[in-house]
Amino acid sequence: MVPRNSKQSRVAPLEPPYDPATAAALEPLGPPIALFRVLARRPDRAAGVHGWGRYYLSRRSALTLRQRELVIHRTTARCGADYEWGVHVAAFAERAGLEDTQLASLASGRPGDPCWGYADRAVLRAVDALHERSDLDDAEWAALVSAVGEEGAIDLLLLCGWYHAISFAVRALRLPLEPGTAPIGIR
Repeated sequence: MVPRNSKQSRVAPLEPPYDPATAAALEPLGPPIALFRVLARRPDRAAGVHGWGRYYLSRRSALTLRQRELVIHRTTARCGADYEWGVHVAAFAERAGLEDTQLASLASGRPGDPCWGYADRAVLRAVDALHERSDLDDAEWAALVSAVGEEGAIDLLLLCGWYHAISFAVRALRLPLEPGTAPIGIR
């Protein structure tokens, strides 16, 4: 198995100073973490990530911050994407109200763990089903809609798929952890 936390990235992230087009593409993405600096090797690609994935799914989604982070943490954990897990734990876990027992469950537990309420369980069961089967059965869909509404359920499908893609990228690129972050299951 390929190590998840390789110390050497396969593709070098851009380093400052940035040309004007790159700087403009990086600015709306937030702190210039390694992933964004790799994507910005082509400014149009970085702008596309901001326009759809990052902007819509993080700022305009029908999901709450907590629901969004449950999807992202669980998806990145299931995909073994230490880099993205670490970034999201450091940046959002506390704001999303995720406790240490819940982070441990997201890393290696089950949706039925006692730390979860009904709505959180429905979200996590949907993420696990999508990861395992790329589909939801009727009972999973009904529970998810009950927990997050129809628009939230649609956004969950897209968000889960988006973070599968991000997980593929950060793993295959061998991005090392950002400073101040930790791999899956360690806080």
